[in-house]
Amino acid sequence: MKKTFSRDGVDLAYREVGTGLPVIFQHGLGGDEAQVADVFPDLPVTRRVTLECRGQGGSGYGPVERLSIATFAEDVDALADDLGLGPAVVGGISMGAALALRLAVHRPARVRALVLARPAWVSQAAPANMRPYAVVGDLLMRHSPQDARRLFDDSAVAGELARLAPDNLASLQGFFTRPDPVLFGRLLSAIAGDGPGVSEADIRAIAVPTLVIGHDHDLVHRLDDAQTLAGLIPSARLCTITAKSQDRAAYRLEFRACLSEFLEPLA
Repeated sequence: MKKTFSRDGVDLAYREVGTGLPVIFQHGLGGDEAQVADVFPDLPVTRRVTLECRGQGGSGYGPVERLSIATFAEDVDALADDLGLGPAVVGGISMGAALALRLAVHRPARVRALVLARPAWVSQAAPANMRPYAVVGDLLMRHSPQDARRLFDDSAVAGELARLAPDNLASLQGFFTRPDPVLFGRLLSAIAGDGPGVSEADIRAIAVPTLVIGHDHDLVHRLDDAQTLAGLIPSARLCTITAKSQDRAAYRLEFRACLSEFLEPLA
């Protein structure tokens, strides 16, 4: 059952599952807690907390100028304080990995260990691989959802994704039916143009145990970025899994196995 946490007048939804080792695990852009639940192992020794970031899942938007990776990371940190979590394993998928990376650098006392799953950012802002999200966001802000979807499906971006990364395309096509399409477009554009606010030197200085999960057949969550992060962080281990677009059941099974192997010795 989801609960509500309020920060700066914005109601944010979160879910807490289990008892034991605190694990803060965040969803990707446009995702929600269910995305995390799908791949997080059923471990009796963990207390998994997932906050649905502003404008996603059951959480309110708040001021649009505050929609950023920095704000989302601050919200997560504030929830952890409110729950009395102390140092925790912090991780996430895609955007969630960017939040975790930011917290590892800017709030190191919070992060006991780090999980970067399917990262879409290393250190740079507005990376080229996030351009499809920016395209969808721009279309939603300027057109009706129906026209925006038609224009996107006819675009070169959608054509490339259909050929090389159909799972990415399916995720983006789902965004055209979201409530409050203009606001949601603002969210997509803001985050696609943002970054974790860290440098490569900051990343090299991370000293906690780190798991990086990556796979190929994905133009947004590139295996190259996962390999780069695993190479920069001295204590990192890379776990390469099957892509969702190749075999969804294997993806889920292998994702859970990587997390279990990493988390159980920490509990």
